[in-house]
Amino acid sequence: MKRYWWLGLVFIVALILPFVIGEFWVHVAVEILILGLFAVSFNMIFGYMGQLSFGHAAYYGVGAYATGLLMVKASVPLPICLPASMIAAGICALIFGYFCVRLTGIYFAILTLAFGQLMYYIIFQWYSFTGGDDGLQGIIPPDFLFSATAYYYFTLFVVAAALIVIWYISESPFGYTMRTIRENPDRTRFIGINVKRYMLINFVIAGMFAGLAGGLWGPFNRSIAPDLCNWHQSGTPVFMTVIGGPLGFFGPMVGSVIYTFLMAFVTGFTEYWPLTIGLVIIFVVLFMPGGVLGFFEERVKIIRARALEVGAGESSEKENS
Repeated sequence: MKRYWWLGLVFIVALILPFVIGEFWVHVAVEILILGLFAVSFNMIFGYMGQLSFGHAAYYGVGAYATGLLMVKASVPLPICLPASMIAAGICALIFGYFCVRLTGIYFAILTLAFGQLMYYIIFQWYSFTGGDDGLQGIIPPDFLFSATAYYYFTLFVVAAALIVIWYISESPFGYTMRTIRENPDRTRFIGINVKRYMLINFVIAGMFAGLAGGLWGPFNRSIAPDLCNWHQSGTPVFMTVIGGPLGFFGPMVGSVIYTFLMAFVTGFTEYWPLTIGLVIIFVVLFMPGGVLGFFEERVKIIRARALEVGAGESSEKENS
């Protein structure tokens, strides 16, 4: 954990952030936290399992609708709705994942996309329950979370707790088993590990945390719509993970900061946001294949290696003298 001393500094900065920025940027910071958790949950499938999901927004949307429906139609408190959103998204991920983990590669990606669109059309057409294409309005957080700053701190602590849990999962024997499956599923199978079972468990865990992110989004945005489950929403965590770096745990969070900040900044000047993010993705893929975080980690390794070489050279000169 000594390698991550900077996390304490980042958390302190996050705590004082609302006091030094305007309300608009507080809203942007909340969005960064929510979408960052969404991207980290996606990376459990992409970075740790080695499979690309184009339908991860389905669980994000299910979590959002679970929270929204409970708050609007049953007046359930938000702190109870969030675990419910994780359970609902986990059940959905269990059903869809049962079929998806039987495939790999492009077939896995296409099947996740198909299930994601299936969930989108169910929500889109179910007017009597979800509101259909009108969405669900009036998802008002409790009074103590009504202000942007209060909701920011609430989101910060929920996301921080979720990231700690995901971190321990990724560093557990289960997490290293997922890395083994990513590197060589055939050899993993040969040593007696049930690859499909582990993939399904990981799929469900990723879906649950995506559902938690969706549960936080509804009260923040005050409304939800079926587009939360659509295919273009599934592209958002993909972009964030590619920008930040899929092989580092905090890569998707870094990508969320860059992506969301750029979107808020660029859309204030021009409507050509897709062109801008397209150029950013091209630049990252060509010049930073490991993402921004991977690029800086590589630079740090080079600097440390050179420092060790210099130190070894000086010590050998002293011994010779």
